[in-house]
Amino acid sequence: MRQYGPIPRNDNMYDEHIRKSAKRAGIRPLAFVHPVEQDVLAQFRPECGDRRSVILTGTAGDGKSHLCGKIWALLGGSDEQWNSDDVYHTLDVPKEQGTLTIHVIRDLTALPPHDSKGRYENKAELLTRFCDCLSEPGGSGQFLVAANDGQLVETLQRLPSTANVARVRTIVESLLVEGRRDSAEAPLTLFNLSRVPCVALYDLAIDAFLAHEGWSACYESKVADGFFGDRCPIRHNYELLKSALVRGRLRSLFELCDCNELHVPIRRLLLLFANAILGHPDAKDRLMQAGDVSTFLQKNSTAKASLFNNLFGGNLSEVRRDSLEVFDYLNRFRIGHETSNRVDNILIFGEADENLKPYFDALLRADTMYGADDSYYAAQRSYVEGDDSDPGNDHFLRLLVSQRRGLFFKIPAEWEQELALWELTVFKYAGEYLEKVLKPLKQGGKVERPFLARLVKGLNRIFVGMLVSSDRDLLLATSISFSSSKVSQVLEDRIPVTPRLNERVELVLANGKPTLLVQFAQSISAALPLNLTRYEFLSRVAEGALPGSFSRECYEDMLAFKSRLLSCLNERRSSEGAVESNTVAFHLLTLDPAGNPLDDVVEVTHG
Repeated sequence: MRQYGPIPRNDNMYDEHIRKSAKRAGIRPLAFVHPVEQDVLAQFRPECGDRRSVILTGTAGDGKSHLCGKIWALLGGSDEQWNSDDVYHTLDVPKEQGTLTIHVIRDLTALPPHDSKGRYENKAELLTRFCDCLSEPGGSGQFLVAANDGQLVETLQRLPSTANVARVRTIVESLLVEGRRDSAEAPLTLFNLSRVPCVALYDLAIDAFLAHEGWSACYESKVADGFFGDRCPIRHNYELLKSALVRGRLRSLFELCDCNELHVPIRRLLLLFANAILGHPDAKDRLMQAGDVSTFLQKNSTAKASLFNNLFGGNLSEVRRDSLEVFDYLNRFRIGHETSNRVDNILIFGEADENLKPYFDALLRADTMYGADDSYYAAQRSYVEGDDSDPGNDHFLRLLVSQRRGLFFKIPAEWEQELALWELTVFKYAGEYLEKVLKPLKQGGKVERPFLARLVKGLNRIFVGMLVSSDRDLLLATSISFSSSKVSQVLEDRIPVTPRLNERVELVLANGKPTLLVQFAQSISAALPLNLTRYEFLSRVAEGALPGSFSRECYEDMLAFKSRLLSCLNERRSSEGAVESNTVAFHLLTLDPAGNPLDDVVEVTHG
């Protein structure tokens, strides 16, 4: 398992290295069926009538090499050849008339400039042959090319320009930008593995990780005061990760990563699981081995192996933690650093306060491994009594970070609202976003009106630049000078939230993501993809936060959306036909004491 973890060596970077290590140890490597595996294999099955070349792209660790190996095995290629250091392989397979040559480039970046076996003159010549193959209907070749994001297009751009190369370059760029798989212009299918939702990969990876038969062998090999005994942190972390509550909360975080368009590849998910179970800051490579357990039990330092801290890379050095995107993404939620008065009162005063004691007992005292131990009680007393020996209370503040992380995974569902679970993250509306917005939309339902109304209220405050309280209409306002002015008091139109004729504002699901749709007419609309950050931003503005104080980027996005809405409004007016008049009417916005918008009509007559 350590081979999957954040070890200094790069063995966990390559699928073939992991498999060699597993073979030497006589252990089955972790495996599961990739979400696109059957679709990829279908392109190379003997019964496939429409033979198409395949490009596998995505970030490092998305499973490209693994899928290439699956295809090689399906074609009947030898293990000896595949396990060599060669990244380019060919195989002749029979077809109805003649023979089909399969070309497999399992790592475009590592493809040597020249082939020592004489199969291609240089790298450019081989890739030009690939482009020519896609331009010859019914040809005798089929390619499988694996390349990381960006490398494929860059390599194609460096090729000598021919008609076929230019054509394939345009096709590949189009498929990548538009997110399509199949090309109608060439026998080519492109699978962008980075587009597979990481929550789908999480479900598959954690099932394969926790269900591996090696864990049964660990139980059978347990030592009373050591590895996999009752007090073993490795065993405890494994059992915690298996629990429905921890798995569910971690899954929610990855679902929110998807909503914020943050992709975590398979390799990093397995690294996270390995680090969560084996992590300990005092172990070699900061990952425990079986022999370390008895030592840490004797030193009474098993609390440092907390799964709750390891999930955020707390056992790793800051440099190593920051270099791994999975920890970067999870730490963007600021779990452990964000809190509420109620939660901190439980952590600091819960033992002595009879109102808070039930929470303290259930969440900290009952956790004999990572909850309130002697070290915690001593640091807590020092903090409350103001011990001069630790004026900054650094030790207790570090313990609080770890305990807050633990609470995020330990607070039961029935206490979520009462203890405001998501206030332990920087996105306090994240739970609502998952349950009240994303879930009903994915189930084909509608979002309840209060949640849409709050978003409209937030947009109105940004569009107008004043503390508008109205949420029944979306207010499109401009200033005399330009539309992006911070304060806009010239009302151009009101788009009702409740559908009226062909006008409406609603939340819909587009490309699997919540989207705010503003409809002006049957064929005129504008959409705003509503990721988690934007949802949080609009919700906080609606409750009184200043737009620029939370996210300047979101504020600029909303102003850009406003400009698109005004363009749609002008398009609708043009389609309706302008009526000539020598009188121009302006609707000037003002607010009553309750924040309701009022518009006074000012008419200007010109000759």
